[in-house]
Amino acid sequence: MNSSTAAPVPAVAPVTLTIGAPATYVMYSADEGAKAFNTTFTVPVGVTGGGGAEARNIKLTIDVTALSGTARLGNSNCKRHKQVFTCDYGSPNDGESMTPFTISGVDGVKPGDGGTITYTASADNAPTVTATTRMQVGGPLLDLREQPPVDGVRPGGTVRITPAFANHSRYAADKGVAMKIHSSGRGLTFAREHDNCFYNSGAPGDRSDSAWCMFPAPVAPGTAYALSRPLVATADSGVMADALVYEVSSQVGRDADHTVRGKGAPLTLTRVAVEGFGAQRSPHRVVEVRTTQQADYRPVTGTVTGRIGDTIRLALGVHNEGPGDPGEEPGRFEVIPPEGTTVTSIPYVSDDNGPDWVCDRPKKPSEAFVCDLATDSFRRLAPGRETTIEFHIRIDKKVAGARGRIRAVGSFDRTHANDTAAILVDAKPAPPPSPLMWVAAAGTVVVAGAMWLLIRRRVSRA
Repeated sequence: MNSSTAAPVPAVAPVTLTIGAPATYVMYSADEGAKAFNTTFTVPVGVTGGGGAEARNIKLTIDVTALSGTARLGNSNCKRHKQVFTCDYGSPNDGESMTPFTISGVDGVKPGDGGTITYTASADNAPTVTATTRMQVGGPLLDLREQPPVDGVRPGGTVRITPAFANHSRYAADKGVAMKIHSSGRGLTFAREHDNCFYNSGAPGDRSDSAWCMFPAPVAPGTAYALSRPLVATADSGVMADALVYEVSSQVGRDADHTVRGKGAPLTLTRVAVEGFGAQRSPHRVVEVRTTQQADYRPVTGTVTGRIGDTIRLALGVHNEGPGDPGEEPGRFEVIPPEGTTVTSIPYVSDDNGPDWVCDRPKKPSEAFVCDLATDSFRRLAPGRETTIEFHIRIDKKVAGARGRIRAVGSFDRTHANDTAAILVDAKPAPPPSPLMWVAAAGTVVVAGAMWLLIRRRVSRA
């Protein structure tokens, strides 16, 4: 008697939905009123569970009744019925963010006005979950004083800036202000030395590349303040260019990743004149920083070798001798091909066949092809690395002593003796026609002659 045992059905991991909405959200500033327009409010709906869990037919409803009178909401990705938006997040889904509506301001509001909206997320294979967000009108917009760029910083040296702001609005920052400052390229870092500042842990050791400092004293309308002493950042040894970006807000919260509190005397503010700030109300200021570090470029060149009439491929480009990394400003290289040759294309090689001309072609034969190293065709030029692309070059004729030129150009290259190199040519004569070619040519002549005689006879008979 045969018997069989059915294989056990694997258990399906339970699926759970999460609503990643913030606890509080500033819709716009009271200063802006009806001119405000916000398209950045998003609501993530996450899916958790083992084995790559997915939810089926996720829907999110948002009741916005509490915002009546403080915000005008427009349709974005969700359908609206009276005061409820319904968002279809699709199926299957392992987590997604959506912009449920746009937010426009209303005149006559005050800082703190707003209300609490409620969310309900559901799916066919997950329990329903709910969440809320306190949506509120923000306090005054603060005007930031522009900071000049900082040049000539030695590797490992320091940068000192003194941010300042003015309250030109009709509202007070009752709870004080918060100042966030960070390194754009993560190459400028701060010692964790002020106990009213919280730092991120992104940099190695006891340093951070971002700080969030709190100043609890109210800031009245018509007043201006600056840091009582400069904020100091240190340039890493390999940094050539970076930027310090800072913003000052009347919303005194901080990012969740700023968890390290400083140790030492607090940063403080000092009263300054309100003139000289303008009324730009920029959300942030950028202080460009350049050091004396360099990235020494050397051209990558070669020899055009082949017979007259051939089209060969020659890799041309740039090698970074270091010691610095040019980052987002890698520069370019320029190519003038040797006399007697023609560049037929400079294609970008990819799976889906890129363009035939990666580099800019010259308007005149005597000018250079210009290859921008910031395009996707080239790899990042870290110290010790090179990047090249193949020029397709046709040898038209042999020119005695012909040579082209390639020149590397970098914003941070201060050693120019090795910036230029020659492109040589080794042109060999075209091969003589083979006997078979002569036979084929003779046959063509015979056929042509026969056709001419036949045509002539027909004309004569006519």
